[in-house]
Amino acid sequence: MDYILSIIPQMLMGTVDTLKLFFVTIVLSIPLGIFLAMGRVSAFKWLRSAISGYVWLLRGTPLMLQLLFVYYGLPFIPVIGIRMDDFPAAVLAFVLNYAAYFCEIFRAGIQSIPVGQYEAARTLGMNYSQTMRRIVLPQVFKIILPPVSNETITLVKDTSLIYVLAMNDLLRTTRNLVQRDFNIMPFLVAAVFYLVMTLFLTYMFNRLEKRFSRYD
Repeated sequence: MDYILSIIPQMLMGTVDTLKLFFVTIVLSIPLGIFLAMGRVSAFKWLRSAISGYVWLLRGTPLMLQLLFVYYGLPFIPVIGIRMDDFPAAVLAFVLNYAAYFCEIFRAGIQSIPVGQYEAARTLGMNYSQTMRRIVLPQVFKIILPPVSNETITLVKDTSLIYVLAMNDLLRTTRNLVQRDFNIMPFLVAAVFYLVMTLFLTYMFNRLEKRFSRYD
């Protein structure tokens, strides 16, 4: 027990980077996913095709590969080579990746709304953006809560991938402690940390689902 108490402060410090990446990714990728989803169902064929290609590329390749490309590959692109620090590189890769997944979730939600509601909004004089903002999206948010919950919980676990960028996140801190002390206890403590984070998110999303279900 004394050993566990002695390593918790270091693991909490590692958790800070994990939580920072998690919150920044959520704050940026969900709005971007909504924007992409609206373009995905727009009347412009070229826009639908471009976003479809983006979604196919980001969902069809591993997130770790995307992380490595952003951090190590972008600097070698001729003329526009971009070199970023580890945290901004991780944020860019995670936001682009998760926006593609959220795009598909929101697209499915938007397309599940009956066509008659669009027609009713048109007869009331609403344009496309007003229809989306006032009628469609409020219903979509209730519909897509379960898949968004799953993706959010997956994001907590995926943050461990920034280990490959040598960032001092929870997983790297844990591995350093195991190598230093020749003790596997940090792995068990890290598992508890991840479980607590996912438990909290599960609780929050369950509360949201119950709240929205009152209006069914």
